[in-house]
Amino acid sequence: MFMSELRLDQAAGLRRMTQPKPVKVIAVTSGKGGVGKTNVSVNLAIAMSDAGKRVMLLDADLGLANVDVLLGLHPECNLSHVINGERTLEEIILIGPSDIMVVPAASGVKRLAELSTMENAGLIQAFSELNHDVDTLIIDTAAGINESVTSFSRAAQGVVVVVCDEPASITDAYALIKVLSLDYDVQHFRVLANQVYSAQEGRDLFNKISRVTDRYLDVTLEFIGVVPHDDYLRKAVRKQRAVVQAYPRSRSAVAFKNLAQKTDRWPVPSAAGGHLEFFIERLIQSRNGRMEVPA
Repeated sequence: MFMSELRLDQAAGLRRMTQPKPVKVIAVTSGKGGVGKTNVSVNLAIAMSDAGKRVMLLDADLGLANVDVLLGLHPECNLSHVINGERTLEEIILIGPSDIMVVPAASGVKRLAELSTMENAGLIQAFSELNHDVDTLIIDTAAGINESVTSFSRAAQGVVVVVCDEPASITDAYALIKVLSLDYDVQHFRVLANQVYSAQEGRDLFNKISRVTDRYLDVTLEFIGVVPHDDYLRKAVRKQRAVVQAYPRSRSAVAFKNLAQKTDRWPVPSAAGGHLEFFIERLIQSRNGRMEVPA
């Protein structure tokens, strides 16, 4: 009887070892370009990895990919080679600073939006067979409200909207939130104020957006903090390094580390539907309009 129970315990342990853990999927987006969205994605990924998380960074700016440029990486292949069956996902992943896993962007938004059934299945299979252990997937989306942005944001479990204190940034951020909420049923948004000169300026910026959304939309906006205007961040960009590594004591680096701590406290998805392949399935299904994806 004892040996039988022992064998059952061993079998349960083996099943737990072979079953992938749920993955937290965060889409970092913005209403307009030039607000520092990719810098947020890169530094957040590295700060989380430095804190002990296994992080994958997906460059989803399918037209103007620049995660590799910011990190000084030189990909020979990208997601389009996986879609075409020329490479496996394992083969295109780059190991970046602090061992973050970088998936280089595919070229051409239209190409990814028009995948055949076989290619869709192949992409899901590619993520389901990934051997890397991942805690968090960060998606650096394109700016704007095109199909790529809405699809990735809708499929993710959390959406971070990056804004700066410019009229166009505020207007476009509201437009993005409006489209995602009314057309795609995304109801929860986390707002990060970037390139601000004080915490109060960031809070005021959030309040400007919140007042409008409270009046016209049925959404929940959550203020997650600020990244201050910092010359060291510009210096890091010129060096093609993340500021959290190039200048770890700078004001912006400290802000990214604080953001990583907040992100770590966000809910982890349930085991059912929380793995990477399920994210890809949601992404494909949202493109094809065959199902409602929960926010």
